Amino acid sequence: MRIAVTAPSCRLPEAAAERVRALAAAEFPDVELVFHPQCFLSDGHFAGPDAARAEAFVDCANDPDFDALWFARGGYGSNRALEGILPRLTDAARAKTYLGYSDAGFLLGALYAAGIGTVAHGPMPGDINRDGGAAAVRRSLAWLATRDPASVEASVDGATPAVAFNLTILSHLLGTPWAPDLSGHVLMLEEVGEYMYRIDRALFHLSSDPMIRRVAGLKLGRCSDIPPNDPDFVRSEQQIAEEWCARAGIAWLGRADIGHDIDNKLVPFGRT
Repeated sequence: MRIAVTAPSCRLPEAAAERVRALAAAEFPDVELVFHPQCFLSDGHFAGPDAARAEAFVDCANDPDFDALWFARGGYGSNRALEGILPRLTDAARAKTYLGYSDAGFLLGALYAAGIGTVAHGPMPGDINRDGGAAAVRRSLAWLATRDPASVEASVDGATPAVAFNLTILSHLLGTPWAPDLSGHVLMLEEVGEYMYRIDRALFHLSSDPMIRRVAGLKLGRCSDIPPNDPDFVRSEQQIAEEWCARAGIAWLGRADIGHDIDNKLVPFGRT
């Protein structure tokens, strides 16, 4: 299996790529990882200019010699490359698997909306830099190589379509031409680094959307690194999610095993 890695958002340190290559070589000998040179470019916040990030993605997605395209890391910026990517994808791109999370949700959502490839939310090479991050990288490689069911979030049943997004990313994706129709899906959401009032605001936005009100239900993943609110917001992220679900008539389905951490499980989009 050949897996291409590109960085549609922020730069991946070369040392991190070497650690992931070493892990893959030692534990997944049937996997060949190819890090596109664009992963190591730097243009301020981004892994190279928008055009360079789009070009690398298109080159790898349209290359029939690759079986999958793995997002190097999150951050911010994949949305800026969308218009330079989606219209240029060929039939070869439709045969691939695409894997990432966080800011990569912009591309995952757009690919899913267009019916391009197999799309999944899950750990990325950049997670190797977290304490214990090798476990997260190993989980994704196991799923990419063998569709290991142990890598997948436990509530994914293969019958009810499911999706997973970062809350802020999905909130910003709604209303754009790239947003997928999630009617009938179990929607899983996670968040990192946002004030509680911003979590509340984003859930108001999502739960007010007519399409989101047609989901099969909502599950909340982990919300981590929440800055202290002054004054105290009092409500927890779960209480906020339950309240907006109740107001919108969305079924509350409990917690999901996803988040910006090493325990982040995979959620393939749609039915598996």
